[in-house]
Amino acid sequence: MSDRRKMFPAPRHIVVAAVAGVLAGAVAVYVSTTLSGNKTPSPTVAADTSAQASADDKLCAAKADAAKAIGAAATGHVAAMLPADPPQSLKTLAFNDPQGKPMTVADHGGRTLLVNLWATWCAPCRAEMPALDALEREMGGENFEVVAINVDTGDDTKPKKFLEEINVSSLGYYRDNTLGVFNDLKKRGLALGLPVTLLIDGEGCLLANMNGPAEWASPDAKKLIEAALAK
Repeated sequence: MSDRRKMFPAPRHIVVAAVAGVLAGAVAVYVSTTLSGNKTPSPTVAADTSAQASADDKLCAAKADAAKAIGAAATGHVAAMLPADPPQSLKTLAFNDPQGKPMTVADHGGRTLLVNLWATWCAPCRAEMPALDALEREMGGENFEVVAINVDTGDDTKPKKFLEEINVSSLGYYRDNTLGVFNDLKKRGLALGLPVTLLIDGEGCLLANMNGPAEWASPDAKKLIEAALAK
């Protein structure tokens, strides 16, 4: 009988364990939802945020013709750039700025962006970095910027050393070592792997996207950017 008691806990112990399990689950949920440092929004705030997101997507969806025009301008070396279908808002896409501070696409409001996600372990990414640097050097300014976001996990040592070795000097050092920005795009069906490139207008609307590398210093790429700026 004593052996059976060792193998099977008393009912009281089962109840205690069950309660402890529920409490542990509640704590786990709380921790996972508060790691970002944000407090749980009130229903009113949540509704307001949802309404704003809906308004942003509605604004972008109305740009279907502009997206098609951009797609038509994507030829030659950038022919893989596909028009957004439908255009959607990427204003909340989050990463860190060159000073390491959190920012979103919305912080670049008014400027057309060529957002590129890259990593040092991605050979095609490494190959196209000099071309992206050249595109930013030639066309970057108040109206346009190449936003190359490094997604290596860990610290900055490896990506910074790589950029120094290939003499990249015009690109800002944008960063996300959590892969959050990649996972966000993956959920939206925009990222299949690396590199991934997005053409976003001054209102944060995605007009075109591409999975895979391209020759971004080519006349074809410059023609594409000019078409986007004309819109």
